[in-house]
Amino acid sequence: MSSLIDKQKLSNLLSYPFDWEYLNRKKKSLKRELEASRDSFIEKKIAILGGSTTNELKLNLELFLLKEGIKPIFYESEYNKYYEDVLFSQELLEFKPDIVYVYSTIKNIKTFPSIATEQKQNEDIFVFETKKLETIWENLFSKLACVVIQNNFELPQTRIIGNSSFYLENGNVKFVNKLNLFISEATKKYSNLYINDINYLSSLIGLEKWYDNELWFNYKYAMSFEGITYVAHSVASIIKSIYGKNKKAIALDLDNTLWGGVIGDDGVNGIKIGSETAIGEAYEDFQKYIKEIKNMGIVLTINSKNDLENALEGLKHPSMILHEEDFFIIKANWNLKSNNILESAREINIGEDSFVFIDDNPVERELVKSQLNTVSVPDIGDKIELFKNFIDRNNYFEIISLSKEDLERAKYYQDNQNREKEQQNYSNYNDYLKSLEMIAEIDEAKEVYLERIYQLINKTNQFNLTTKRYTKSEVDEVYKEPNQILLYGKLKDKFGDNGLISIIIAEQKGKILEIPLWIMSCRVLKRDMEIAMLNELVNLAKERGIEKLIGTYIPSKKNSMVKDHYKNLGFKFEKEENEVFTWVLEIKDYQPKECMIEKGEY
Repeated sequence: MSSLIDKQKLSNLLSYPFDWEYLNRKKKSLKRELEASRDSFIEKKIAILGGSTTNELKLNLELFLLKEGIKPIFYESEYNKYYEDVLFSQELLEFKPDIVYVYSTIKNIKTFPSIATEQKQNEDIFVFETKKLETIWENLFSKLACVVIQNNFELPQTRIIGNSSFYLENGNVKFVNKLNLFISEATKKYSNLYINDINYLSSLIGLEKWYDNELWFNYKYAMSFEGITYVAHSVASIIKSIYGKNKKAIALDLDNTLWGGVIGDDGVNGIKIGSETAIGEAYEDFQKYIKEIKNMGIVLTINSKNDLENALEGLKHPSMILHEEDFFIIKANWNLKSNNILESAREINIGEDSFVFIDDNPVERELVKSQLNTVSVPDIGDKIELFKNFIDRNNYFEIISLSKEDLERAKYYQDNQNREKEQQNYSNYNDYLKSLEMIAEIDEAKEVYLERIYQLINKTNQFNLTTKRYTKSEVDEVYKEPNQILLYGKLKDKFGDNGLISIIIAEQKGKILEIPLWIMSCRVLKRDMEIAMLNELVNLAKERGIEKLIGTYIPSKKNSMVKDHYKNLGFKFEKEENEVFTWVLEIKDYQPKECMIEKGEY
């Protein structure tokens, strides 16, 4: 499939609401089509350690990952051998997975408390199950540099003692909830542990649909095929978030999307918003949901066919939850909405693939789909009561951790706009850079920054010399390894703090320092930060007796902007093999370039 429409059709098939029966019938052909729909994928090794049959899960997971541009290479444990594989499998160790998914379910709880067991027995049963989980995690993290995704437990299919199962000590519902709380608390201890919440998923589709006893007794599938589809999508959402493939912005229509009615016809007093009517309350509820999305760092924009004056008047309505200042960009005009999205992406300095487009009008949705195949366009229909479900259940903004930089992302974009306006006041670019009064903190990594470093490595595509990714465990190893340098850079100026925006990883090999990773946030491009980072790296290299730096550039579809990075910094080209370009800098020959950034501490 090569047309944009076909690509969008593929995307829609793998979006909520899922046609799970169609997906299961067409898995093989859909896989072929997805593989043909992109020029390149990032490959990741994923081990599925199953407490039940995992074949259908693997095939579904593959589809959802291919949709996100991730090509999985799988290791699959034998039926119910997940615990043994963790402890004893040499094959798993040799596979060296990037991600281990522990696919255990309630079927793998060996013993439940019963009405016949005493309190001490109940405690022993709980300790047994928790020790089993801890043994799995401890072994995986000690033997492998990987991320672990762990299922929590779904609710039981039956409750022999009824509602009291929730609160009596020998109730099976209480036991499951207690185990899930233990699993939740474990994420505080293990920084590389993420939870796939099948407890929520089983509630979402309903236990009647979740369990399929015929599948279990005949084929040992722990859940129905419908449940498997939801689980696969959920795991894929965690994985794409780990590798920085979340959406960053929403483009929202106004009429009959953020409020009821057409403001140009009905006037500001005629639009439906607020708690006075049922439909108005539904729009108010949707706006509250969007406001929470904004609060976690997602950029809001308006993309509406409207006169700007009418749009701004609507945002002043006293019952509005969202106001003009909540939106980074407001495009209220009569242009093509696809063009508005492209302009917004340029103004924010993000890719068009970072956008989700929300519009009640099916014609507008189809136009954007046909023009911009990487923009996510859920078919939200025209029922405001359901709009947020289409955003929420597609996991566009799946969060695996939440940093200060995430929460302040919109402010960073706004500060950048202010810098661009400032630049217009200067004819000489160096004078403009001086006017910014830039101060950089550049140093070897501190433990407090490791989470942000890991995030930045896996989110940065354009200024990424080698497109290499690191797991949390690998970042930790680099940080602890004495022959490696993990250098970070933070930058602030008179308009605001950009936060931690650049990383260099370098490995010492005798008198040589190799640079397998150099990344920088695009929001600080052309501000001399790369010069400041190199100056500090050279200083550290001299302290170690290093004579030569070796940097590599590996081209990708997104990083062509840095193809001359090493050349511009004074490195000399050495060779090119299999599209890996090697550049060399002799420390003794290095003459630092003029840099408009002062080094200091925050």
